[in-house]
Order: sequence, then C-alpha cells, then structure tokens
Amino acid sequence: MNQIHKFTSSRLFSLLGSTRKARIISASALFLAVCAFGAAGVAPLAPDASDLPVKTVQESVVAPDLAPQINALEQQSSTAQFVHEEKIRAGDTLATLLTRLGVDDDAAENFIKKDKVAKGVMQLKTGKRVQAQTDDEGNLQWLRATVVDGKDDPVTNIKVTRKGDGFVATAEPAKLERRVEMHARTIRSGSLYAATDSNEDGAKLPDTIVKQIIEMFSTNIDFRGDLKRGDTFNVVYETFWQDGEFVRAGRVLAGEFTNKGTTYQSVWFEDPQSKQGGGYYSFDGKSLKKAFLKSPVEFSRISSGFAMRVHPISGQWKQHKGIDFPAPTGTPIRAAGDGVIDFAGTMNGYGNFIIIKHWNNYTTAYAHMSRFGNGMKKGAKVNQGDVIGYVGTTGWSTGAHLHYEFRVGGEAKDPSKMNVQAQAPLTAAEMGRFKVYANDMMHRFALLRPAGGGGAATRVAAK
Repeated sequence: MNQIHKFTSSRLFSLLGSTRKARIISASALFLAVCAFGAAGVAPLAPDASDLPVKTVQESVVAPDLAPQINALEQQSSTAQFVHEEKIRAGDTLATLLTRLGVDDDAAENFIKKDKVAKGVMQLKTGKRVQAQTDDEGNLQWLRATVVDGKDDPVTNIKVTRKGDGFVATAEPAKLERRVEMHARTIRSGSLYAATDSNEDGAKLPDTIVKQIIEMFSTNIDFRGDLKRGDTFNVVYETFWQDGEFVRAGRVLAGEFTNKGTTYQSVWFEDPQSKQGGGYYSFDGKSLKKAFLKSPVEFSRISSGFAMRVHPISGQWKQHKGIDFPAPTGTPIRAAGDGVIDFAGTMNGYGNFIIIKHWNNYTTAYAHMSRFGNGMKKGAKVNQGDVIGYVGTTGWSTGAHLHYEFRVGGEAKDPSKMNVQAQAPLTAAEMGRFKVYANDMMHRFALLRPAGGGGAATRVAAK
C-alpha cells in the first residue's frame, strides 16, 4: 500500500511539473477544473422555451408631431451665421478684402466707402486684422477693425453693424494693454536697420522705435558713416496690444548705444505725481532736451528776423517782434517747448493764433495759421515737437508763413539771444522718484549686456 501511495505521489508530481512554480500553476488549474465539473453536476437544467406560457399584449402607439422640430431646424438653417477673419495684404482694395471675408453685399460695400466713420477701414495697414460676420448668403451682419493713425494718435475700434435694411458705423477708443519690452542688438554689417530687422531674440524692432533710437543718439553718432561692426545697443520701449494682437509701438523708455568703444545713455522720465519732466535725461537726472526748438517749422528759412523793418502792409518803420518762417500752406507747426495752451483762437492781425505758456514766465506765440492742430484749446498740455497747427496766411499777412514770438513776462525777446533751459530742473522730490525709475532701467541694461561685458567709456546722449 505504501508503494502504491509513493507511486501515485511521484506520478502526480511528475504530472504537475518539475519546478515549484510549475506545480503551483498546474495545481491551480486542476482545482478550477474540479470546481467546474462539480458546479455542472449540481446546476439545474433550464426549462424548454416551448413549454413557457405566451401572453399577447395589444396597445395603440401615437406617432409624435415632428412639424415644430422641422420648422425650427429650417429656421435655424436659414439664419446661419459665419464669422471670418482676415489680415490686410499689400495691394488690397475694399472689394478684395470683403471677398476674402465672405461678404457678398453691395450695400455694405457702398456704405463703407461713403460713411465718414466706416471708411476708416480703408486706411488699415498691411498685417492688421479685420473680422466680419455674414449669413449663409454673404450678407454682412457686422464688421470690425482697429485703426491706428500714428504713434501718438488714439487707437480706434471701428464697427459696422446691420440695422434693418441699412447699416450704422461706430468708433470708440480701444482698450489697450501696455507692455514693456527690452532687446539687445549687435551691429554686424555696418547697418542699423540690418541689426533691427534681425531676429536675434525672436523679435524685429518696430520702425517707429528705430527712428526714435536714431533721434536719441544722432547728435553723438552719424548713423550713415560712424557705425562699426561690433557696435552694440540696448533699448527698452513700450508696446500696446489688444486681444493678444500687437497694435503699435510706443515710446523708447531708455536706450544705450556703444559706438567705437564709447557708450551713450538716455532715459525717458515724466514724474508720475507732478507730471513734470516728460523728456530724456542722463542717468544723473540732467535734462537732455534742447532749450527751445530753433525753428518751429521744419526745413524753413527765415524771411524776417527780430529787428527794425518796414511793415509789409502798413509801410511803417517799426520793430518786428518775432521771426517769420516762410513755408507752404499746410506745413506743420510744432511747439517750441513743453507747456500749456494759454490762448487758441483769432486775434486781430495775428489771424489764427496760439500762445503757449512755459515754465519760468516764458511764453511762445504762433500766428497766421491756416488751422489749429487736434485738441488745441486753452489748458491743453503740449510737449516739445507736438504739432499745434499748420502754416497759413490768416490775419495781416502777405503770404504763407509762420510768425513766431518768444516772450519773457509777456515782452517779446529775440530768441537767438536768449540762453534758457527748456524746462525747470527736477525738484528734490522729483529727483528721488527719478533715481528709483533710472535704477530700474539700469538693471534692465545690466540684464541685456553680455556676461563679462564692459570696458567702454560712458557718456550721456546729447540732445
């Protein structure tokens, strides 16, 4: 009996496997098989389906009324709306733009061409976005775009909307997000524009920023002949965005330019509390602004200076208390310095006349204008170089020119003989705020400079 048991055990182990792992797996399979046969042995047999009782149920079914749903779908299909977005391309006409926007609406095209507000869409520059909504037949429902006139002009959102059988156009100031950007560039070909067009850090500098850089440093650097390979510059400037789209560049906030081993620096500052300043300074707080513009009219000669002369209309020998700058009608006239409009209107022989009040009892006067610049009214603040009006021949004038006067305490003086500053020096409180601002810009420059850079002599950028 023991032998049979031994044989059976050894036989069983040989069937299960030679290794422990194999024996465990085989035993588990054998156990499951035994359980399955056991279950089959005790499970009851299911009844035959033919022996089950059958019950018949009859019920009337009413089909739903689908007409309202069909009508709703048809109405929805007939009023389908489509929104398109396109960017202005070089050579675009209004017709080609509307076609790409999916607009097939002659009435809308004619309205945009004729309406004073809507035709601002036709002034859009290459790359600007335009959005439009149409129905499935191409009829315009609305169109909107953002118009940028210039660096300092307000940005306007224009919207054309269908109203009944016609259209209405509205314009409102855009709500812009201001960002501050900073970039470093190296002159590699002797050309400033080549450096600003390069994407060394993934960004091309806007043309308006390049122009400001040239203006900022042109007194010290001849950008046509002085640039050398290896010259570098850093610039911090503001940009304005709407809905994630770049709208325009603003002002250069700070710049430094290293040319032939010498570094020139300049920083813009306008005191946030007193609103004084509004110009470029050296990093020690000294204004770099010119005293007053030598000529409020660009590219003009002097026809009559501050001296005795025969008056061209009265024929009398008398003192000419200003300087005359002949120029074509419509030539822009610029504010000679920062200040506030003290008078803007018509005054006797001066014709259209503006007086600007500056600091320290200085005033400047501009006569014979054909028309005033936008927003020129008493109390308006102007900065040096702002366009305040346009050359004309109003008042006692024999030809188109600007009559310009420089006054101290209300008395006309010869500006060529006056040694004055353009603006008052910063007060102690303003200087304290300036230093905080200037230190921030210096820190930005430090981040832009290459590691280990230095050794260049530093000078302020003369203005």
